[in-house]
Amino acid sequence: MIYVRESHVEKMGKTQDVSYEILNVLEFNSTRKRQSVVCRYRDGRLVLFCKGADTVIYERLGTGNGDLNKVTRVHLEQFGSAGLRTLCLAYRDLAPDLYESWNEKFITAKSSLRDREKRLDEVAELIEKEFILIGATAIEDKLQEGVPNCIQTLSRAGIKIWVLTGDKIETAINIAYACNLLNNEMKQFIISSETDAIREVEERGDQTEIARFMKEEVKKQLKQFLDEAPQYFCSPSGPKLALVIDGKCLMYALEPSLRIMLLTLSLNCSSVVCCRVSPLQKAQVTSLVKKGARKITLSIGDGANDVSMIQAAHIGIGISGLEGMQAVMASDFAIAQFRFLEDLLLVHGRWSYIRLCKVVMYFFYKNLAFTLTQFWFTFGTGFSGQRFYDDWFQSLYNVIFTALPVVIVGLFDQDISSSLSKKYPELYKEGVRNMFFNRRVVAIWACFAVYQSLVFFYFVSLSSSTSRDSDGKMFGLWDVSTMAFTCVVVTVNLRLLMMCNSITRWHYISVGGSIIVWFVFIFIYSGIMTRFDRNDNMFWVIYVLMSTSYFYVTLLLVPVAALLGDFLYLGVQRWFFPYDYQIVQESHKDDADSINKPDSQETKEHLTPDEARSNEISQLPKEVSKHSGFAFDSPGYESFFATQFGKYVPPKAWDVARRASMKSKSKPK
Repeated sequence: MIYVRESHVEKMGKTQDVSYEILNVLEFNSTRKRQSVVCRYRDGRLVLFCKGADTVIYERLGTGNGDLNKVTRVHLEQFGSAGLRTLCLAYRDLAPDLYESWNEKFITAKSSLRDREKRLDEVAELIEKEFILIGATAIEDKLQEGVPNCIQTLSRAGIKIWVLTGDKIETAINIAYACNLLNNEMKQFIISSETDAIREVEERGDQTEIARFMKEEVKKQLKQFLDEAPQYFCSPSGPKLALVIDGKCLMYALEPSLRIMLLTLSLNCSSVVCCRVSPLQKAQVTSLVKKGARKITLSIGDGANDVSMIQAAHIGIGISGLEGMQAVMASDFAIAQFRFLEDLLLVHGRWSYIRLCKVVMYFFYKNLAFTLTQFWFTFGTGFSGQRFYDDWFQSLYNVIFTALPVVIVGLFDQDISSSLSKKYPELYKEGVRNMFFNRRVVAIWACFAVYQSLVFFYFVSLSSSTSRDSDGKMFGLWDVSTMAFTCVVVTVNLRLLMMCNSITRWHYISVGGSIIVWFVFIFIYSGIMTRFDRNDNMFWVIYVLMSTSYFYVTLLLVPVAALLGDFLYLGVQRWFFPYDYQIVQESHKDDADSINKPDSQETKEHLTPDEARSNEISQLPKEVSKHSGFAFDSPGYESFFATQFGKYVPPKAWDVARRASMKSKSKPK
């Protein structure tokens, strides 16, 4: 039993508490797009109330009240065009006999152990029909701070953004305009079920005819738009294309016979907006792009209805906030606001891609250079199986002597600062084109590894044949191999410094430490011999080598000769064939220190009012404002928080109106 305070039916201006008995609740889910309750009035009247999307409510309206239905539809379109989120309300009177027979089926379905949800939906379909429309509701849903700028920046980075939403088509288009996803210069292809021809067929009530007619309409429009699209690509100044399609039409467009046409048209468009779509359709659209176009997909959502879409994409991102934590729990990454996606992709994502490419290529290079020296040695031994390096050298090469520097590169390397990464989002396209990890890059690293291995082996072996130790003896196999291995360790560690865009003290510590560790190891390993040693091949080798000038001359010349080719290549490449990020580096090499100083007076003078406001808000303590973490909200409290910390943030018109209304309410009567 619930009590509702309503206007009194007899006494104007008075209220009364009316009791209702809730008999059944038909829960909302993303497939039904509606929720219903069965109530019993005090006089015994049974009423079914239903609230849901306009598309599902209008499908279930009974005959009559045509004028109210038309007026409400016009209002819904006006609300949607204003960017409001809408719902429809309807009711139906139930006869006691009808309710009793239906309730038995409902109880049976509710107590079933198998396919419970499916049976409940089937039972709900039996009673959720022949509604009488009550009206419609509309609420305002503001965008978060920074959403339009973030989407515009991501578009400049070469990322195609699709909006998959459950809103009406008018609301979805309005939000797309607010997000800079659509503009008046675009050619919009709209495939909608809200046409006069489709409504006429729907009024007849024949579901088979409706499905056949809508499929033909969708097919005809897809074919028409595909024929029309190429003419806009022919002219260089032609407008960009945008596709808008609603859930009903999308259901038929995703069928096997039409999905190729839909995918082809969508990929030729700069923006795609799918409205009134179910969670299943969101996942289907994501899978269509992922498998059909073989593109890398990223899904971002904040609610439970986005979980299937998040899981269907290569990368899923959940926004934590008022919509719950379901999206976060199903995602790969979680962020608090949509605008943080800019930092996640353009800054950290790009840095991670470049670091990963360098780490992989460096591992390939250093192992190839090390292994090929042993390969060249086999030609001199007639492929007898004689090893060139000591077993401990080979075991500890990747584990100790060259392990730490590459880890430091993978953690700290930055080609440009975070502010420049967001200032030039086009740099993200280098990763999209896979410029740092392709066959050409692998071939270049392999060529230098082969060249250096030849220098390591033949330079050391040929020069050692004419050299003598302090006793006048020729150097043996283990002397030559130790000298060659020392040159390998020094060279590959120095080569790592040449590939770094930013060098910190950790780079110097790791590279210098790795070389020092090698010398400490060889001093101990060749200076100690016990009765458990299998042989005395390495005993006192490093001490004999270091007692000669040959060791120091070779240690100086071999790394220089080995790295000379890399040095010349990097210089020519940077001067004559630079990457985009290298051009940015040269453009900002003098003002790099001032990039990350947004509070400087010179920087503030060049900011627009909106940018200045966002800049001041970003300086606030993150734990102060609780109005974050959902995709759409009503900003307005930032000005208050800013004043508490001595920062001036220009108030918006919405803030002024809200405060004025609050002051008027607080005045004593």
